[in-house]
Amino acid sequence: MFSLLTPKAALVPAAFFEPSAARETLSETVELSKEDKVEYISISEYAAVLVYSLSVDNAMTRSVSGYVDEDQGRVLPELYFILKDLRKLPEYNKVVASYAYGYLHLGIAQGNNLLLANIFKADDFTCAEYFIFLALKKLQFNPEVTKICFRTPLSEEEKMSLYRYFNSVEQL
Repeated sequence: MFSLLTPKAALVPAAFFEPSAARETLSETVELSKEDKVEYISISEYAAVLVYSLSVDNAMTRSVSGYVDEDQGRVLPELYFILKDLRKLPEYNKVVASYAYGYLHLGIAQGNNLLLANIFKADDFTCAEYFIFLALKKLQFNPEVTKICFRTPLSEEEKMSLYRYFNSVEQL
């Protein structure tokens, strides 16, 4: 299975999602071009639908392992895998992120309650950290007792920067 590191994705409550309006729904949160192919997938664990573009402008793919489901072989956005990883973590406060190609993909949950799933434009890792800390502060998470998990590789410098604030930094 492959992950598409695209910034063109949005999570919509299932009760408000209409398949025939998927493109219109996504265009309300991101700028779409005529060439964007819009798809969606249900995230039943969170009673939501992930709407996304398979456009490869500003997006890259990476191989993902550890998931075998009905979507095997399908290219899915990185945010899908972040949401799946949040459910697998045993901690109560859960933070899963990916940072690549100038975008931070971030998911935060408390228990089984999803609190945030978003993609931020972050030109460098310092900006990505800013968005992480801003979200944690808004959600009243204490980084000193929180583990952060990254799906994308981190440099030693990036890991050390995160270790200054977080209880634990893990590579998934």
